[in-house]
Amino acid sequence: MGEIWRSLEMVEFFDLDVVIEYTLLLENATTAAKVGFFLEQHKEALMVEASHLDPLRARRPRKPHYLMRGHRGGRLVSNWNLVVPLKVLERSWQEVV
Repeated sequence: MGEIWRSLEMVEFFDLDVVIEYTLLLENATTAAKVGFFLEQHKEALMVEASHLDPLRARRPRKPHYLMRGHRGGRLVSNWNLVVPLKVLERSWQEVV
């Protein structure tokens, strides 16, 4: 997951309206939550506003879903009903070893 996260972080600009429109067209609550969570985590860099996040939040799962399939554990991010691994929340891949 860290590799995907880092790859997305390298993108300097997203057409947020297109990203959100496409996400909503998929009609998948988990995908809406994952996209919303990512955008919220990068709110400043991507200039994400509440008007971008609200439609995604309205489509989030009713019950908690895991951010990563097959990965158990993590912390519940209630805004998105996602259980997120600690290494994603803490962005531990950015630490110099």
